Amino acid sequence: MPQGTDPTPGPVESRTRQVARNIRTAIEAGVLKDGQVLPSTRELAVQWGVSVFTITEAMKILTQEGLVISQSRSKRTVHAPNQREHAEIRSVRPNVILIGGYAGSGKSELGRILARETGWSMIDKDTITRPVVEATLELIGLSPNDRESDSYMRLVRPREYEALAATMIENVECGNSAIITAPFIREFSDSAWISRTQAKLAALNAATTLVWVHCDIDTMHTYLRGRGAARDAGKLGDWAGYLEKIDVGFRPNAPHRLIENSVSSAPLHEQARELVAVILKDGEQQ
Repeated sequence: MPQGTDPTPGPVESRTRQVARNIRTAIEAGVLKDGQVLPSTRELAVQWGVSVFTITEAMKILTQEGLVISQSRSKRTVHAPNQREHAEIRSVRPNVILIGGYAGSGKSELGRILARETGWSMIDKDTITRPVVEATLELIGLSPNDRESDSYMRLVRPREYEALAATMIENVECGNSAIITAPFIREFSDSAWISRTQAKLAALNAATTLVWVHCDIDTMHTYLRGRGAARDAGKLGDWAGYLEKIDVGFRPNAPHRLIENSVSSAPLHEQARELVAVILKDGEQQ
């Protein structure tokens, strides 16, 4: 492959910005930690499915932003000393932020950034349910990475969201604010589900904010390739078919906050801080 080309469609400049954005977000979310040595340029090129040239240009962007330090041609480290700072915001009443979005939109990363900004509990569906879900799928004769079949949708998925809701409620009952991340496609389409959830939380004196994370298709594709999760193999193997199944213009069927995580959008950490400020201001006015 020529050094200046990528194996995926789209301008190299756009691909460079996509990779830089995704790595920046991983740093802001604490996935990549201060002082961590990054893989080599060639290893990163393989991980993200792009050319060596694209990675080199992406690293230039992150170096200029001060997020990466080049110690030599072959060694780069993450520079994020503020990761060690612990923030904690105590509001008058618990706040619950429900964050939805398609796979690869950046919803979990947004949740982590918000949790680092506020000190509120971070509850991610995959984190709390994946081991049990994978074991269950194998027991019923399916791939542990299946997230598309009728059996998964009918038998397993409802239990995942029950576990997620129970964990959320337990935190609120303890007086904790919580950030919940999951696709929430079916849930955010259902106004009755939204109303029931808001009422249940209101009965516990908690305020609810719905957040939808929108991401352009190319950035989403780049992120899914980069994270290399087995559960994404089916989507990446038939990307065109996957796009036919989703509605990239989807929005929750209720008032919500929109976060844009496309290549030209403001960095996630800036949008996260603005979101926290709005939520706290709304809380003061209630």
